[in-house]
Amino acid sequence: MLVRNSLKRTRGFWNSWLAAIPLVAILLGCSTNPATGKRQIALISESQAIAMGREADQQIVAQMGLYQDDEAQAYVQRLGAALAAKSERPHLPWSFKVIDDPVVNAFALPGGFIYVTRGIMTHLSSEAELVSVLGHEIGHVTARHGVNQMSKQQLLGIGLGVGSVLSPEVAALGDLASAGLGLLFLKYSRDDERQADDLGLRYSMRLGYDPREGPEVFTVLKRVGEAAGGGRIPGYLSTHPDPGERRQRLLDQIASLNQDFSGSTVNRQAYLNRLDGMVFGPNPREGYFEDALFLHPEMKFKLEYPSGWKTVNQKTTVAGISPAEDAIVQLGLAQQADPAAAAREFAGQEGLEAGQVESTRIHGNSAATVEFTADTQSGRLRGVAGFLRYGDNTFRLLGYTTEDKWSGYSRPIEAFIGSFDKLTDRKALNVQPSRVAIVNLQKSLPLTAFNSQYPSSVPLGTLALINHVEENGQLPGGTGAKRVTGGPSQ
Repeated sequence: MLVRNSLKRTRGFWNSWLAAIPLVAILLGCSTNPATGKRQIALISESQAIAMGREADQQIVAQMGLYQDDEAQAYVQRLGAALAAKSERPHLPWSFKVIDDPVVNAFALPGGFIYVTRGIMTHLSSEAELVSVLGHEIGHVTARHGVNQMSKQQLLGIGLGVGSVLSPEVAALGDLASAGLGLLFLKYSRDDERQADDLGLRYSMRLGYDPREGPEVFTVLKRVGEAAGGGRIPGYLSTHPDPGERRQRLLDQIASLNQDFSGSTVNRQAYLNRLDGMVFGPNPREGYFEDALFLHPEMKFKLEYPSGWKTVNQKTTVAGISPAEDAIVQLGLAQQADPAAAAREFAGQEGLEAGQVESTRIHGNSAATVEFTADTQSGRLRGVAGFLRYGDNTFRLLGYTTEDKWSGYSRPIEAFIGSFDKLTDRKALNVQPSRVAIVNLQKSLPLTAFNSQYPSSVPLGTLALINHVEENGQLPGGTGAKRVTGGPSQ
């Protein structure tokens, strides 16, 4: 998911906030939350939370990328804003965005910054379902769950450390760490999740939506978890526990209301119509893997990652991690046009001990490499960085591990750097993403028969999942059904 601008991050912003929390806040830092009616630790003020959320929002947009569909963005913003206006904190600078990622997820930052992925949108089947997801995330904000978790961490002296496959130092070296993105990994308790469910139910009902659509989301999430796929952010279930239990709990709550919801808003067909044409799954135009080979049709290059390594295609980096998670290779972009200048700047970073910059050529492209070592809290690292000019960009190819394991990883890392080459395969250059297509059914139809009449480019199990039926189930008549067309396999 490589883009044309490299992003540098620092933890200084967050550390300044933490240092700014006075001792008196620890003594007087409890207040009653208007959404929950409960007293909470409040070491971080609302203005601070908004500033933190706004800063992190910029990082998330740059790192993950927004789905490039103005109508979809406006739709989610309009829907979310109407829902947030019914909350106890309508004055927050609420922002709702669609992230260009296939993983099924939704998440919220302190201050009212909320995101849904196009992945979760393509797996939902009504506007009321989407409202239940947005309402849940709004509930996390109004209940101040993120701020509360940060406050608890401050009291325990934990701080806002961001995890990585090796260590914070290694992640920083590879541009994989971001304090803003670290807010996504704040763990909510089971009680927090239940409370967000309750608040989401409250807000969706205040806006007139049928709450009976909400439990269906948990059914979908459970099935998605059983067939989990990859993306740039962790899946919904990694931080949202036990969807089956939460589904039953929500059903019991709705039943206890003893209300007639027959006239409530669902907007099934209108929602499905909005999905028509939405990208489904990873977008190969932004780079994709065929086994260990990474192909980028837009930038017209290919790169071979070490065989058997786990890979992740992010917006600004494409990384590979060894099976033992003790070595990493990474593709990114450098700011300088000249590879040797880029290598010298890299070698001049504080904390690095670098060798001589060596000018070379890789498959006819001007390049430079430099070996380095670095001391971290986890031990001494050793690696090599390559910089290569291709087209309008200078690419950075980085590989490193702990010094004691360098002899075992040096060859695959160097082979990775040396494999960068021009992409000439016409099929790969012309590949297009898979997209959702809506078929309006006049009568009920078995899913297998539907797939025969309107073939999809995804397995039958995936088709069943996004249509909320079993593989041997029936699609209802009088409404739309989803199929998926196109993609690399086509």
